Parts: sequence; structure tokens; C-alpha cells
Amino acid sequence: MVEELVAAGVALVSAGAVYTMAAARVVKQYERGVVFRLGRLRPEVRGPGFTMIVPGVDKLRKVNMQIVTMPVPAQEGITRDNVTVRVDAVVYFRVTGPAEAVVRVEDYRFAVSQMAQTSLRSIIGKSELDDLLSDREKLNQGLELMIDSPAVEWGVTIDRVEIKDVSLPETMKRSMARQAEADRERRARVINADAELQASKKLAEAAKEMSEQPAALQLRLLQTVVAVAAEKNSTLVLPFPVELLRFLEKAQQGQQGQQVVQQPVPPAVQQPVMPAVQQPVQEQLLSPPSRLDVVSGGADSGQD
Repeated sequence: MVEELVAAGVALVSAGAVYTMAAARVVKQYERGVVFRLGRLRPEVRGPGFTMIVPGVDKLRKVNMQIVTMPVPAQEGITRDNVTVRVDAVVYFRVTGPAEAVVRVEDYRFAVSQMAQTSLRSIIGKSELDDLLSDREKLNQGLELMIDSPAVEWGVTIDRVEIKDVSLPETMKRSMARQAEADRERRARVINADAELQASKKLAEAAKEMSEQPAALQLRLLQTVVAVAAEKNSTLVLPFPVELLRFLEKAQQGQQGQQVVQQPVPPAVQQPVMPAVQQPVQEQLLSPPSRLDVVSGGADSGQD
């Protein structure tokens, strides 16, 4: 009798152990358990840790709650300004409703992937090339909203969407390079012209100041000679300054005028010059006195 009881106890313990092993489940910290009993969803979601189900009746399905990083394959499309591009992106999402992610969609990962590809092609067609290259933050936000709208019903939340790369045709790259080069050359020419304008204004002011003092031109010439001679690797040909020639010419004309004024003139020749006479004073002074003038002059004096 005792042996039968022992055997029954051992069998019961063995059956309990087998049942426990068949019913025991362990849910990890980053997972949640969704239980189906005879095909019907149980309302409670099993949290992390040890849990039990009814073997053969219940079915536990674990759902990962971590953030999933999903690359979106490169999509080729035509932008609004008729440029063919290839754009790839990456989507960061996580499951917030385990029951909805299991019940409402067959495979939420595949669904999010297809929705991301469709939204990426749509955003390419609505954008221009400059927006894809320079204003990606705005496009990322628009792409996130387009993917997140249907994903909310699946128990999935889109955390972030990033456009990784935009591939352009080689012809378009060369055209953009030429455009950028032409734009840089235009800015360089404008800057150079502005510098020339400012320099011309300063040179005009300097020339105005130097014109009042002719000696300043000679000083400037000497400064240029000193600057050129400092190199000691060239032959300097110094022209005769024009201002010095003008100075000598003015000095010579002044000396000639003084000699003409100081030349002695006979008293009989000194007669008043009538306004109607247009001969130069120098010719009157240098012409010899005529005899008639002397006689008439004497007669006049005798009468007086």
C-alpha cells in the first residue's frame, strides 16, 4: 500500500513537473507577451518575468518593444523640377501597442518598410532638388508624418526618419559644378571691380593733392625709384622729369623779360604810345630811332 502511494506521489510530482515545464514562460525585460486562448486574444498583456499559460490551450507570442532601425532601400524618382535622383533613408520605430501590432497587421516590420518606401517616393515627387540637398530637416519631418499616420493603428510609433543620401546623375553633378564655379567667378569679378573703383577714387584724390604741389610728383618718383632699386636685380632707366623742364622754361622766360626791361632807351625815342598802335612793346624798344623823329622832337622842344 505504501509503495503504491509513493509511486502515485512520484507520478503526480512528475506530471506536475511536466506541466510546469510545458506551461512556464519567461518574458524578457524588453518584451511583452500576448496570450491567445483557443484563438481569442486575452485582454491582459504579460509583462517581463516568469509567467504561466495553459498548455495546449494558450499560445504566448512575444513582441519586441525595442527601437527598431530599419534601412529603406534607395528609391529612384523625379523631382518637381524634373531631375532624376536616387534617395535612401532610415526609419527608427518601436511598438507601443503589442496587441495591435499582433492582431491588426500580419507583419508590422514589413508593413512599416513598405509604407516608408512609398512615402519616400511620394516626398521625392513633391520636392525640388535644392530642398533635397539643403533642406532635409523639413523633408524628414514630412516623411515622418506620412509614415506615422497609418502606423499608429498598427500599434507602432515612428520615432525618427532620416534621409541618408541623395545620388545624382554624373551630368547633373558636372552641371552643378560649372554653375558653382561660374557663381564664384562672378563674385570674384564683382569684388575686383569694387576694389578698382575704390582705388580709382583714392588715386583721384591723391592726384588732386599732388597737382597743387608739383614737388610731390618728384617725391613720388623718387619713392618709386627707391622701391625698384631695393630689389637689386634689374636695370633702372630714369627719364628726365617733365616738371623740371617746365621749371627751367619758366625760369628762362623770366630772365629774358628782365633783360628787355633793363635795356637803356634814348630820351628822344621815349614818346607816348598811342592806343591804336598794336606793335609789341619789345619791338618798339629795340627799333633804332629815326632821324625824322629826332628833328621833330627838337622842333617841338624849341617851340615850347
